[in-house]
Amino acid sequence: MREALKQLFEINPQYKEWITNPSRIISFRNRLIHGYASISDEVVWGVIEKDLPLLKSEIKTLLERQK
Repeated sequence: MREALKQLFEINPQYKEWITNPSRIISFRNRLIHGYASISDEVVWGVIEKDLPLLKSEIKTLLERQK
């Protein structure tokens, strides 16, 4: 995800305004990859339930704008 967001923002920096908390997404990814032993299941599940649907919606909107 981090690399995908980085490439997306390089293509069009304005996309940063259309994705909620991009730095938080990148930080969460880094924590999962590098600190997975210290992250609780509840935190991961909370992100899945609360944050992932919003990100999915924002990405869908971006893709539809590109058509």
